[in-house]
Amino acid sequence: MKDIWNKNFLIDMDGVLVHGKKMIPGADKFINTLKEKDIPFLVLTNNPLYTPTDLSHRFQNSGLDIPMERIFTSAMATANFMQSQVPNGTAFVIGESGLTEAIHQVGYIVTDTNPDYVVLGETFTYHYEHITKGIRLILNGAIFVATNPDTTGPSDKGIVPACGAMAALIQSASGKAPFFVGKPNPFMMRSALNYLGVHSENTIMMGDRMDTDIIAGTESGMDTILVLTGVTTKESISLYPYRPRHVIPSVAELLKYV
Repeated sequence: MKDIWNKNFLIDMDGVLVHGKKMIPGADKFINTLKEKDIPFLVLTNNPLYTPTDLSHRFQNSGLDIPMERIFTSAMATANFMQSQVPNGTAFVIGESGLTEAIHQVGYIVTDTNPDYVVLGETFTYHYEHITKGIRLILNGAIFVATNPDTTGPSDKGIVPACGAMAALIQSASGKAPFFVGKPNPFMMRSALNYLGVHSENTIMMGDRMDTDIIAGTESGMDTILVLTGVTTKESISLYPYRPRHVIPSVAELLKYV
Protein backbone atom coordinates (compact mmCIF):
# COMPACT_ATOMS: atom_id res chain seq x y z
CA MET A 1 0.00 0.00 0.00
CA LYS A 2 2.92 2.39 0.48
CA ASP A 3 3.22 2.82 -3.29
CA ILE A 4 -0.09 4.70 -3.33
CA TRP A 5 1.68 7.87 -2.22
CA ASN A 6 3.55 7.85 -5.55
CA LYS A 7 0.25 8.08 -7.45
CA ASN A 8 -2.24 10.80 -8.36
CA PHE A 9 -5.75 10.59 -6.91
CA LEU A 10 -9.30 10.92 -8.20
CA ILE A 11 -11.50 10.85 -5.10
CA ASP A 12 -15.24 10.42 -4.92
CA MET A 13 -16.99 12.82 -2.57
CA ASP A 14 -20.14 11.37 -0.96
CA GLY A 15 -19.43 8.28 1.09
CA VAL A 16 -15.65 8.79 0.92
CA LEU A 17 -14.94 12.25 2.32
CA VAL A 18 -18.36 13.26 3.65
CA HIS A 19 -21.81 11.98 4.54
CA GLY A 20 -24.08 14.88 3.65
CA LYS A 21 -22.64 17.79 5.61
CA LYS A 22 -20.64 15.63 8.02
CA MET A 23 -16.97 14.80 7.42
CA ILE A 24 -15.96 11.16 7.53
CA PRO A 25 -13.30 10.77 10.27
CA GLY A 26 -9.78 10.99 8.92
CA ALA A 27 -10.76 12.67 5.65
CA ASP A 28 -9.19 15.98 6.71
CA LYS A 29 -5.86 14.34 7.57
CA PHE A 30 -5.89 12.43 4.28
CA ILE A 31 -6.46 15.60 2.22
CA ASN A 32 -3.80 17.46 4.20
CA THR A 33 -1.33 14.62 3.56
CA LEU A 34 -1.95 14.84 -0.19
CA LYS A 35 -1.23 18.57 -0.03
CA GLU A 36 1.88 18.17 2.11
CA LYS A 37 3.28 15.60 -0.30
CA ASP A 38 2.29 17.78 -3.28
CA ILE A 39 0.31 14.91 -4.78
CA PRO A 40 -2.08 15.96 -7.59
CA PHE A 41 -5.68 15.13 -6.74
CA LEU A 42 -9.24 15.90 -7.75
CA VAL A 43 -12.46 15.38 -5.85
CA LEU A 44 -14.61 13.79 -8.54
CA THR A 45 -18.35 13.80 -8.01
CA ASN A 46 -21.45 12.82 -9.95
CA ASN A 47 -23.33 15.46 -7.97
CA PRO A 48 -24.19 18.27 -10.43
CA LEU A 49 -26.12 20.45 -7.97
CA TYR A 50 -23.32 22.74 -6.85
CA THR A 51 -20.52 24.73 -8.47
CA PRO A 52 -16.93 23.96 -7.41
CA THR A 53 -16.97 27.21 -5.43
CA ASP A 54 -20.13 26.11 -3.59
CA LEU A 55 -18.69 22.66 -2.89
CA SER A 56 -15.43 24.13 -1.61
CA HIS A 57 -17.41 26.24 0.84
CA ARG A 58 -19.47 23.24 1.93
CA PHE A 59 -16.26 21.28 2.50
CA GLN A 60 -14.93 24.13 4.63
CA ASN A 61 -18.04 23.96 6.79
CA SER A 62 -17.45 20.23 7.21
CA GLY A 63 -13.82 20.74 8.26
CA LEU A 64 -12.15 19.98 4.91
CA ASP A 65 -9.87 22.44 3.13
CA ILE A 66 -10.38 21.62 -0.55
CA PRO A 67 -10.01 24.54 -3.02
CA MET A 68 -12.41 24.87 -5.94
CA GLU A 69 -9.58 24.05 -8.37
CA ARG A 70 -9.47 20.54 -6.88
CA ILE A 71 -13.13 19.76 -7.58
CA PHE A 72 -14.54 18.30 -10.81
CA THR A 73 -18.25 17.58 -11.22
CA SER A 74 -20.44 15.66 -13.65
CA ALA A 75 -21.91 19.04 -14.63
CA MET A 76 -18.47 20.20 -15.81
CA ALA A 77 -17.94 16.95 -17.73
CA THR A 78 -21.39 17.28 -19.31
CA ALA A 79 -20.65 20.84 -20.46
CA ASN A 80 -17.31 19.68 -21.90
CA PHE A 81 -19.04 16.85 -23.76
CA MET A 82 -21.66 19.14 -25.30
CA GLN A 83 -19.04 21.69 -26.34
CA SER A 84 -16.98 18.93 -27.99
CA GLN A 85 -20.01 17.74 -29.95
CA VAL A 86 -21.84 20.99 -30.81
CA PRO A 87 -19.57 23.97 -30.09
CA ASN A 88 -21.28 27.08 -28.71
CA GLY A 89 -24.73 25.52 -28.93
CA THR A 90 -27.97 25.90 -27.02
CA ALA A 91 -29.57 23.87 -24.25
CA PHE A 92 -32.71 23.57 -22.17
CA VAL A 93 -31.52 22.77 -18.67
CA ILE A 94 -33.29 20.96 -15.86
CA GLY A 95 -30.99 21.47 -12.90
CA GLU A 96 -29.41 23.84 -10.41
CA SER A 97 -26.64 26.45 -10.58
CA GLY A 98 -23.88 23.84 -10.67
CA LEU A 99 -25.13 22.71 -14.07
CA THR A 100 -26.25 26.02 -15.59
CA GLU A 101 -22.99 27.75 -14.65
CA ALA A 102 -20.87 24.95 -16.15
CA ILE A 103 -22.88 25.14 -19.38
CA HIS A 104 -22.55 28.92 -19.57
CA GLN A 105 -18.79 28.70 -18.99
CA VAL A 106 -18.26 26.66 -22.17
CA GLY A 107 -20.10 29.24 -24.25
CA TYR A 108 -23.58 27.71 -24.37
CA ILE A 109 -26.86 29.63 -24.31
CA VAL A 110 -29.66 28.32 -22.09
CA THR A 111 -33.02 28.52 -23.88
CA ASP A 112 -36.29 26.65 -24.38
CA THR A 113 -36.53 27.66 -28.05
CA ASN A 114 -35.35 24.86 -30.37
CA PRO A 115 -32.32 23.91 -28.23
CA ASP A 116 -29.64 21.52 -29.44
CA TYR A 117 -29.80 19.64 -26.13
CA VAL A 118 -32.14 18.91 -23.27
CA VAL A 119 -29.82 18.52 -20.29
CA LEU A 120 -31.02 16.78 -17.15
CA GLY A 121 -29.15 17.17 -13.89
CA GLU A 122 -30.43 17.07 -10.36
CA THR A 123 -32.52 19.65 -8.58
CA PHE A 124 -33.95 20.21 -5.13
CA THR A 125 -37.46 20.32 -6.64
CA TYR A 126 -38.38 18.78 -9.99
CA HIS A 127 -41.14 20.87 -11.57
CA TYR A 128 -43.76 19.05 -13.62
CA GLU A 129 -43.83 21.92 -16.15
CA HIS A 130 -40.06 21.71 -16.72
CA ILE A 131 -40.17 17.94 -17.17
CA THR A 132 -43.05 18.25 -19.63
CA LYS A 133 -41.22 20.97 -21.57
CA GLY A 134 -38.10 18.80 -21.74
CA ILE A 135 -40.06 15.80 -23.02
CA ARG A 136 -41.69 17.89 -25.76
CA LEU A 137 -38.35 19.36 -26.84
CA ILE A 138 -36.82 15.88 -27.05
CA LEU A 139 -39.77 14.72 -29.16
CA ASN A 140 -39.12 17.73 -31.41
CA GLY A 141 -35.52 16.64 -32.00
CA ALA A 142 -33.38 17.93 -29.11
CA ILE A 143 -30.64 15.52 -27.97
CA PHE A 144 -31.24 14.10 -24.49
CA VAL A 145 -28.19 14.26 -22.21
CA ALA A 146 -28.05 13.56 -18.46
CA THR A 147 -25.28 14.36 -16.02
CA ASN A 148 -25.16 11.00 -14.24
CA PRO A 149 -26.91 7.62 -14.08
CA ASP A 150 -27.25 7.40 -10.28
CA THR A 151 -30.84 6.47 -9.42
CA THR A 152 -30.45 7.45 -5.77
CA GLY A 153 -28.19 9.68 -3.76
CA PRO A 154 -27.39 10.24 -0.07
CA SER A 155 -28.73 13.02 2.12
CA ASP A 156 -28.74 13.87 5.80
CA LYS A 157 -32.23 12.32 6.05
CA GLY A 158 -31.54 9.23 3.95
CA ILE A 159 -31.73 8.16 0.31
CA VAL A 160 -33.22 10.59 -2.23
CA PRO A 161 -34.10 10.06 -5.94
CA ALA A 162 -31.28 11.14 -8.24
CA CYS A 163 -30.76 11.96 -11.91
CA GLY A 164 -31.04 8.39 -13.20
CA ALA A 165 -34.50 7.97 -11.71
CA MET A 166 -35.84 11.13 -13.35
CA ALA A 167 -34.10 10.23 -16.62
CA ALA A 168 -36.05 6.95 -16.64
CA LEU A 169 -39.31 8.89 -16.40
CA ILE A 170 -38.37 11.17 -19.29
CA GLN A 171 -37.18 8.22 -21.37
CA SER A 172 -40.45 6.40 -20.76
CA ALA A 173 -42.49 9.41 -21.90
CA SER A 174 -40.31 10.43 -24.86
CA GLY A 175 -39.09 7.06 -26.08
CA LYS A 176 -35.53 8.51 -26.18
CA ALA A 177 -32.75 7.20 -23.96
CA PRO A 178 -30.32 9.76 -22.53
CA PHE A 179 -26.56 9.83 -22.93
CA PHE A 180 -25.16 9.74 -19.39
CA VAL A 181 -21.87 11.66 -19.10
CA GLY A 182 -20.94 11.09 -15.44
CA LYS A 183 -19.32 8.05 -13.84
CA PRO A 184 -18.96 5.33 -14.95
CA ASN A 185 -18.71 6.86 -18.45
CA PRO A 186 -15.00 6.92 -19.41
CA PHE A 187 -15.58 10.38 -20.91
CA MET A 188 -15.86 11.84 -17.41
CA MET A 189 -12.74 10.01 -16.31
CA ARG A 190 -10.73 11.24 -19.29
CA SER A 191 -12.03 14.76 -18.75
CA ALA A 192 -10.93 14.65 -15.12
CA LEU A 193 -7.50 13.25 -16.00
CA ASN A 194 -7.03 15.96 -18.63
CA TYR A 195 -8.18 18.62 -16.18
CA LEU A 196 -5.62 17.39 -13.64
CA GLY A 197 -2.95 16.91 -16.32
CA VAL A 198 -2.07 13.32 -15.38
CA HIS A 199 -2.17 9.85 -16.95
CA SER A 200 -4.42 6.97 -15.95
CA GLU A 201 -1.48 4.61 -15.39
CA ASN A 202 -0.24 6.81 -12.55
CA THR A 203 -3.63 7.52 -10.98
CA ILE A 204 -5.86 5.89 -8.36
CA MET A 205 -9.64 6.10 -8.41
CA MET A 206 -11.00 5.92 -4.88
CA GLY A 207 -14.72 5.59 -4.21
CA ASP A 208 -17.47 3.87 -2.27
CA ARG A 209 -19.52 2.41 -5.15
CA MET A 210 -18.63 -0.64 -7.20
CA ASP A 211 -21.16 0.27 -9.91
CA THR A 212 -19.79 3.76 -10.61
CA ASP A 213 -16.42 4.51 -9.00
CA ILE A 214 -14.66 1.15 -9.21
CA ILE A 215 -15.89 0.16 -12.67
CA ALA A 216 -15.06 3.66 -13.95
CA GLY A 217 -11.52 3.40 -12.63
CA THR A 218 -11.09 -0.15 -13.92
CA GLU A 219 -12.34 0.66 -17.43
CA SER A 220 -10.12 3.74 -17.56
CA GLY A 221 -6.96 1.81 -16.67
CA MET A 222 -6.51 3.11 -13.12
CA ASP A 223 -5.74 1.43 -9.84
CA THR A 224 -8.80 1.40 -7.60
CA ILE A 225 -9.50 1.67 -3.89
CA LEU A 226 -12.93 0.87 -2.45
CA VAL A 227 -13.80 2.42 0.91
CA LEU A 228 -16.53 0.86 3.02
CA THR A 229 -17.92 4.10 4.45
CA GLY A 230 -20.52 4.52 1.70
CA VAL A 231 -22.84 2.42 -0.45
CA THR A 232 -20.96 -0.82 -1.14
CA THR A 233 -20.48 -3.40 1.60
CA LYS A 234 -17.64 -5.90 1.75
CA GLU A 235 -20.12 -8.75 1.27
CA SER A 236 -21.56 -7.28 -1.95
CA ILE A 237 -18.21 -7.01 -3.77
CA SER A 238 -18.52 -10.61 -4.94
CA LEU A 239 -21.68 -9.70 -6.88
CA TYR A 240 -19.56 -7.88 -9.48
CA PRO A 241 -17.29 -9.43 -12.14
CA TYR A 242 -14.49 -6.91 -11.44
CA ARG A 243 -12.60 -6.19 -8.22
CA PRO A 244 -10.99 -3.14 -6.62
CA ARG A 245 -7.25 -3.44 -6.09
CA HIS A 246 -7.63 -2.47 -2.43
CA VAL A 247 -10.55 -2.55 -0.01
CA ILE A 248 -10.24 -0.41 3.12
CA PRO A 249 -12.55 0.55 6.00
CA SER A 250 -12.16 4.30 5.34
CA VAL A 251 -9.72 6.92 4.05
CA ALA A 252 -8.20 7.00 7.54
CA GLU A 253 -6.69 3.57 6.82
CA LEU A 254 -4.36 5.09 4.22
CA LEU A 255 -2.68 7.26 6.85
CA LYS A 256 -1.07 4.11 8.31
CA TYR A 257 1.10 3.87 5.20
CA VAL A 258 2.48 7.43 5.09
